[in-house]
Amino acid sequence: MRVKMLTGLSGPEYNLAPGDEHDFPKAEGLRLIAAGFAVAMDPAVETATKKPASEKRAKA
Repeated sequence: MRVKMLTGLSGPEYNLAPGDEHDFPKAEGLRLIAAGFAVAMDPAVETATKKPASEKRAKA
């Protein structure tokens, strides 16, 4: 899954800066998107990973 990084990320196989695009296995890409470290390059995936407004509201 292709993602665009919002933060820097480095490991033994890559060194990515904000704005860099990289292909990750789907599970890893979804994890990075859920954590706010990346956005999906496929708009359909981006929509599917966003939380519904009801989950975003803070509970009082």
